[in-house]
Amino acid sequence: MPNPVLRSVHVHPVKSVAGYAPDAAVVEPWGLAGDRRWMVVDQTGRAVTQRQHARLALASAEPLADGGVRLSAPGLAPLAVAVPGTVGTAVVELFGEKVEAVPVGAASDAWFGAFLGVPVRLMHLDDPAHRRPVDPDYALPGETVSFADGFPLLITSVASLDALNSLIAQGDHADEGPLPMNRFRPNLVVDGTPPWAEDDWRRIQVGEVRFRVAKPCGRCVVTTTDQQTAERGKEPLRTLARHRRFGDRLVFGQNLVPEHTGTVRVGDPVRILG
Repeated sequence: MPNPVLRSVHVHPVKSVAGYAPDAAVVEPWGLAGDRRWMVVDQTGRAVTQRQHARLALASAEPLADGGVRLSAPGLAPLAVAVPGTVGTAVVELFGEKVEAVPVGAASDAWFGAFLGVPVRLMHLDDPAHRRPVDPDYALPGETVSFADGFPLLITSVASLDALNSLIAQGDHADEGPLPMNRFRPNLVVDGTPPWAEDDWRRIQVGEVRFRVAKPCGRCVVTTTDQQTAERGKEPLRTLARHRRFGDRLVFGQNLVPEHTGTVRVGDPVRILG
C-alpha cells in the first residue's frame, strides 16, 4: 500500500452549489478559506439546499479577488457578487439552528430566484468565528463552523469510493454506478489508504495541519443527485443502507475539526496520528 497523500482539495463557496478544486487551500478554524460562507434561504429564512432543490447542483460559484463570488448557471448571465457591507444581520435557520447572517442584496436574490423559480435570498456568513458553534457533543469549547452541514471539513478516500462502487455494481441499481466523488461533496480526498480505513482514525495530519476526526458523516438524499444533470437516483443510499449503516446513519467519509490553522496542498502526505 503506498503512503497516503492528499489527492484533491474542494471548496464550495455557496452551500449546495458546485465549487472548485484548487491546488491548495488555507485551513481556518471553521473550515477551508471561503468554503460555505454563502447560503440560499427561503422567505422564512430556512436554508435551501439540494435536499429541496436538486437544481442547485447545476449552479456554480468561484471566488473573486475581493472576497466575493462569481455565480454561473445554465440560462443565466454570470453574476459577480461582492461581500455585503455592514447592513445588519438577519436570523436564518440551518437544520434547526438559528444563525445570524448578512443579506447580500436584491441582485443575487433575483438571480437565484430566477434559477430556482421560487423567491429566495442569498445570505453571507460574515463572522464565522462567532456565529455558529460546532455540535457541542463533538466540539471543544469555542469551536465554530461555517454553513457546512455540521463540521468544518469533510474527508473521503479514493479506496472507499472504489469499494462502494464495487458494492453498487453487485446490487439492484448497478446501472447507476460507478459514482464520482462529487456526489459526496468533500473538502479533502485522500489516496493510498485501505478501503474504510478512515473509520478508525481519531487524529490525522495533512501536510502541515493536524485535524481531530470528530465523527462519521451520515449521508442524505443529496448523494443520490447527479451533480452534472441534477437527476436523482437510488444510489448510493441503497448500498450504504445495506453495507454502511452505523446506528441510524448511512456513513461515507469523516468529519474533521482543525487543531490549528495552516495550508493544505494537493500531494501533501497524510499521516494517521491515532
